[in-house]
Parts: sequence; C-alpha cells; structure tokens
Amino acid sequence: MVSEMFSCDCFWWNSVPESYPSEPEPFSLPAPLPQWPQGAGFARGRISLGSLEVLKIRKFERVWSSPRSRGKSQGFVFYKPLEIPDDFFCLGHYCQSNDQPLRGHVLVARETSSEPEAESPALRKPINYSLIWSADSPHDGSGYFWLPNPPFGYKAMGIVVTKTPDEPEVEQVRCVRADLTENCETCDLLLSMNSKFSKVSFKVWNTRPCKRGMWSRGVSVGTFFCSTYSDYEQVADIACLKNLDSTLHAMPNLDQVHALINHYGPTVYFHPDEIYLPSSVQWFFKNGAVVYSRGSEKGKAIDNQGSNLPSGGTNDGAFWIDFPRDNDARSNIKKGDIESAELYVHVKPALGGTFTDIAMWVFCPFNGPGILQVGLVNIEMNKIGEHVGDWEHFTLRVSNFTGELWSVFFSQHSGGEWINAFNLEFIEGNKPVVYSSRHGHASFPHAGIYLQGASKLGIGARNEAARSKLAVDSSSRYKVVAAEYLGEGAIAEPSWLQYMREWGPAIVYGSRSEIDKLINLLPVYVRLSVVNLFELFPTELYGEEGPIGPKGKANWEGDEKCY
Repeated sequence: MVSEMFSCDCFWWNSVPESYPSEPEPFSLPAPLPQWPQGAGFARGRISLGSLEVLKIRKFERVWSSPRSRGKSQGFVFYKPLEIPDDFFCLGHYCQSNDQPLRGHVLVARETSSEPEAESPALRKPINYSLIWSADSPHDGSGYFWLPNPPFGYKAMGIVVTKTPDEPEVEQVRCVRADLTENCETCDLLLSMNSKFSKVSFKVWNTRPCKRGMWSRGVSVGTFFCSTYSDYEQVADIACLKNLDSTLHAMPNLDQVHALINHYGPTVYFHPDEIYLPSSVQWFFKNGAVVYSRGSEKGKAIDNQGSNLPSGGTNDGAFWIDFPRDNDARSNIKKGDIESAELYVHVKPALGGTFTDIAMWVFCPFNGPGILQVGLVNIEMNKIGEHVGDWEHFTLRVSNFTGELWSVFFSQHSGGEWINAFNLEFIEGNKPVVYSSRHGHASFPHAGIYLQGASKLGIGARNEAARSKLAVDSSSRYKVVAAEYLGEGAIAEPSWLQYMREWGPAIVYGSRSEIDKLINLLPVYVRLSVVNLFELFPTELYGEEGPIGPKGKANWEGDEKCY
C-alpha cells in the first residue's frame, strides 16, 4: 500500500527570519503579445485532449515556503492554484524556487462529452490521502505533503500541500482515469532537505512524461513529486496526462507559424573574430560543394537545390559531401557567405501538442579548429576540431495555450540546455538573442566564455561568444522546411533535407601532438595521465565524423538532449 511506502517525520529548523524566501513576482515578456492570426485551437486558452479539456492556471496562493538550505541562496515555495473556472478541477499543486520570477503553471481539467458510452468518468475524487512528509518552522508555519490515493483504475496527478495536519478534503483534487494518462519521470531536483533529528532525506522534483518528442502524446501537468526515498526516476505514484485528440487542434496553422517566427525570431550574433561564417545551403552548393561515393575518387557537383543528392536511407558511409579540390575555391567556401544565410525551420508538437517547438537550423560550410584553455593559457589548435559542413540549431518552445514564448533550447555540440524565458536576453520586443561561439558555432544565451571539460580546474574546450555586426535576423531570414503535423504536402521539403548521409568527410587525427603539449602546462596538483586528460575534452577534438543533416539527428523527432 502507498501508506506503507512513505514515512512521516516532523522537522524543525533553528532559523532566523532572514533565511526565509521572499515572494517571487510574476514574470511577463518584455512586450505584449500580438493578436495571432485566427484558426483552429491555437492560443485559445483551453486545449482538448479528447476526453478531457485542460487549461493553464498561473495564479497561485502560497501554502508553505522551505527555508534556504545551508550554503544555498534560495528557498522553495509551494503553491495551490487559484481562480479555477467552474466545472474544472485541480490536479495538484506547484513548486518553484524563490530566486526566479513566478513563471510556472499547473493544468486543471474537466470532462468533455466526447465519450458518452464510457463506463467510468474521466475524473474522480481520491479515496483519501497518504501523508508523505511534514515540517515545522518557527517563522513560516507548518507544511504537510499529501499524496492522493486514487480509486482503482485511476491515477493521481500531483501532490497536495497544506498548512495543517488535517487530511485534505477529497473535493480538493481529482484523479484521472488510467487510460487517459501516461507514465512520468522525475527531472530537475528542486529541493533536498535533511534534519538534524533524522537521517530521512526529503526530496522534491519536477516531473515530465517519460516519452517525449513530436510523436509522443504525454502532457506535463506542471505539478511536482516528492518522496523520502533517496532516488526516484520513473514515478509510479503519479502520472502525466495523455492527449488522445489525433488532430492536435491546438497546434498553430501555417499563418500562425509565420506570425510566431516574425514575433520571436532571434537575432544570431557571431563572434567579431569569426572567420567561418554561415551561408545558405544553396550558396554552398553553387560555390563548388561536391558529393563523393564510396569507391570513387572523383566527386560530383551538386546542383543548387541538392536534387541530385541520394535521398533517404541511413548514414551508411556510402556518400559524403566535401569541398572542391581547387585550393582557391576551398578557401572561398570555407569562409561562408553571411549575406546569403538563412535559418531552416522545423515546426513540431511538444508535450502532446500543448507546446510547439520551432527548431531553427543554421548552416556553416566549415567548423574551425578548437581553442583549448589550460588555466590562464589559451591554445588555438591548428587542425583539431575542424570539419566540413557544420549544422547547429536552437529551439523556441511556445505555449499553445497563449502563444507565449516559454523557453529556448541552446544546442552546444553534443548537448545543450533549456533556458527559461526570464533568463533570456531580448532585443526588439520579445525577440531573444542567440550567441554563436567562435569557430564551433555552439549556441549560448549570453555573451561570455564557456568551458566544456573540467571547468572547475579551468581546463577544457573554450567557447567564446560575443556580439558583433556579424548577425542574422531569423525573424525575417528563414525558410520553413518541415512541419509534419500540418499534413502531407503542406510544406514542400527541400531535396537536400532528404540527404541522410554526412555533410563532410570523416577526419581522424593520427597524432596527439597538439594535445600532448598541454601536459607540461598543467600545475602539478592537477596533472593527470594522458588518458585521463583526454577524457576532459569533447570527443569532437580527436576526430570528426562528417555531421549529418538536420533530419538525421535524434532531436528531429525526439526531444532535445541536455547535458
């Protein structure tokens, strides 16, 4: 039974008033949202998931605040949703740190009339609650954390927090019929607290659907999960919602897509010392790019649209693209042509069609050599890190409830990071800024130096990002190349997008001589073996597979990969 799985201990902190968090202020984008073009269910405030209709609640009442942990600058605040419309029901409460604006949301739900023959209602009250954990604070009262115990065949969606030890009324929340839900997992450990009176650790996580990507139907509720167990990955006690509406009616139509890009399209700034600039794919082909096939020493010129490239299949090494052999032509094509550059846009559903991901791909004909940092010494490599055909991207995540920009994913080599809208740098209203790192073209939200490797030791691959006159405005210089959810034929995908092989030849560096010279530069107290030192740096520095195009990458259909 659930009640046997969780232990309940009372906690008390010897704290001073200054250690308690202030109330976060609500966040809004720098400029008002425009009137989006009409059509379908995008930005209507409510989304049908089939048997359920949901809407987003962003007005909250604080229930309890955790104190700041020793050595940490922030506490965490737990909220219950307010102003829930008639016929809609709360599914759980919300948590966030107090060192950021009040930004999150929870979904509330009501049944629709789309399943008149259903034997069981979509929503039911919990049978009762199990107390997971409680805490006493001399300055902020008490907090009690309750897990709703659902009827058989139903799932709880979130935790309920109260100020008193009295078990909450079953009317407070609803559980959801199991076939309308999907499994969820924990992410983003928010809070971990220990007490001097007990060895039990209390942890709080955000949750998300286990399966994510443009074909997945799991919907995040916005609630949190908590436990006194030390580790929780897949959560069995609460679930996410599932979108059973095959039309994904809340996704934007093509006019709305263009309006979103025009309103939010970032300006991409390249480093002032960048010499390997972007270009359009057509410019790359027109200026001499050739395609090679295995077993042939002579490459074939690629037409401007890439229509003579092999399409489909897998990256089997049978074909690859390279520069022309003429040295002058190679030198010219390496530099790119920023005047021709445009962003290639893939629009896709996220989190069961409650969000839209606008992935914007930038193409650079050449990726320059890496820059290694060892302490205060910067070493520019001669060859290591170079490769032909560099594809990088960033992704705008937009709420389909309102059309509001929610977050941006910044792709950084083999990983990246999601940045919430309140941590972005904006220009011209609601257009965020993207900084492209020198030579490597990784995307960052702010100017600065970013180390990839053993950053605490000051050792790693150095990514330099700065603003300059070298920029591309994606709000006007873009081309939508794919949006599968709009249906076959809605977007004419370019021929080159179907090329699934490498956009550059594979390069293997036969010598470690360039990195070997770093060994003697290391302080004695951090000197490592050659093998261990090599492990500090990205694998891209030792050998380069020619990169595959956007449609061959895992995040084309899947969710973004974070570090």
